[in-house]
Amino acid sequence: MQPKSALVRLVRGADGRVRIDEAGTAPGRGAYVCPGRGCIEAATKRGRLAHALRGPVEGVGELLAWAERLSPTG
Repeated sequence: MQPKSALVRLVRGADGRVRIDEAGTAPGRGAYVCPGRGCIEAATKRGRLAHALRGPVEGVGELLAWAERLSPTG
């Protein structure tokens, strides 16, 4: 388990889009994951992220692209 400071908060807005909450203060249902592509893929697998955020999620492709830019090795 990683410390909270090493994780990124994902927040689901009222429109269903999942965004990165860099400040950690955005309104909406949030979930913490490690910033690597593999972690984000695992979180979306079999609806785990949707379950944590209590609703369907959109914009996962943008999150994966962000993770890829951050660390090409994932």
